[in-house]
Amino acid sequence: MDRLKFYIDGAWTDPVSPSTLDITNPATEEGFARICVGSHADVDRAARAARAAFAQFSRTSLEERLGYLRRIIEGFRANLQELGRMMTLEMGAPITFATERQATVALFHFEEAARVLANYRFEERMGPGIIRREPIGVCGLITPWNWPLNQVASKVAPALATGCTVVLKPSEIAPLSAMRLAEIIHDAGVPPGVFNLVNGHGPTVGEAIASHPEIDMVSITGSTGAGIKVAKLAADTVKRVAQELGGKSANIILADADLPAAVAEGVYACYVNAGQNCQSPTRMLIPRGERAVAFDAARAAVGSIRLGDPLDPATTMGPLVSKAQFDKVQALIQTGLDEGATLIAGGVGRPAELNRGFYVRPTVFGDVTPDMTIAREEIFGPVLSIMSYDDEEEAIGIANDTPFGLAGFVQSGDRDHALRVAARIRAGRVYLNGAPFDRSLPFGGYKQSGNGREFGIFGFEEYLEVKAILG
Repeated sequence: MDRLKFYIDGAWTDPVSPSTLDITNPATEEGFARICVGSHADVDRAARAARAAFAQFSRTSLEERLGYLRRIIEGFRANLQELGRMMTLEMGAPITFATERQATVALFHFEEAARVLANYRFEERMGPGIIRREPIGVCGLITPWNWPLNQVASKVAPALATGCTVVLKPSEIAPLSAMRLAEIIHDAGVPPGVFNLVNGHGPTVGEAIASHPEIDMVSITGSTGAGIKVAKLAADTVKRVAQELGGKSANIILADADLPAAVAEGVYACYVNAGQNCQSPTRMLIPRGERAVAFDAARAAVGSIRLGDPLDPATTMGPLVSKAQFDKVQALIQTGLDEGATLIAGGVGRPAELNRGFYVRPTVFGDVTPDMTIAREEIFGPVLSIMSYDDEEEAIGIANDTPFGLAGFVQSGDRDHALRVAARIRAGRVYLNGAPFDRSLPFGGYKQSGNGREFGIFGFEEYLEVKAILG
């Protein structure tokens, strides 16, 4: 499965200075593919190809761009199973989840971009003038490994729909599904230079994208630290910067909720994608008097999780993506123990039944206080912290006591009650009573969780400039 070329100007081309990197299957800890990692010179080639293509692509009609999107959608659907399996191999998502969620929701972004484009008014009268919305230009897109195709699609789809051109850097840890998407885009007849892909590390290819003078906008999904670095590099050329960064989301279970059911649902939500989610509800807030009931419900929920070979359709949780991530999560679990949290389930070490792979025991801590490390740092693994509150005001205060603000969760038997609490949570999204993840509604964060929005019309308009024509 070696993929040693980059997609630049409509063709697979050799890197300027080839340097290979192994791609590791996290379930086996063995390399199964190789890629090349790029350099500033490769980014420069891609950016210049995108700039040259922008002149014509930005003037294509709505119908032309809809045609490209529809052909991409057809190709994506035809390859859905293959894309899901590829993500299982490169980042460990169980095959059922990789196909039904990882790949399927990535497809949705192209479908949603086509839906928005079909009805979008790029020009309208306003008072004495005309307002035009025009593609921003060349877009540098930097995406992570935890949802390797979903995050690519959430940026590429609206960029192409609006008439922008693209330079993509997928995660070097899980790049293969994005490279397969590049082939689908090529087969859809998208003109040369409109979509370009360069693999590489953040400190080389990522920083080259953020600072390149031919790139007009950079959109990054990643850690808050990476977002800060990108924003600083982009400042010299006054790029638009869109960031979807870290999170430490609170799940407030109110006193009028069905507590055992809400706790179980909160455990499962925290462990989606083995906890490798920026919006995971990793802080569960419960009424202090319900401690014993909540602990029992959490312990029972953990007991129903099936770890194992991610290629087995019965597996519900796979490994973490890498040894580095495994080591980080193990260290934070130990920190939770050292700081005095009560271990309800899980703990340090690999599950006893698994002797290889970057598997982490699904872990729940109770009696967690707001000052503990596990209550403040983004863990990015299957680790839940249960915190207690005495009254609703305290619960809201704990929920907002974080530098992050990506998402919030509220459980209540009274919808209006839940809405009142949701209105006070400082986050870009709030889910009430287990509401599903909707990709037509805006997604993005407050505070250090980023700026800008993705998905639907809000994500579409991130890639547009506004022009007023007077007279």
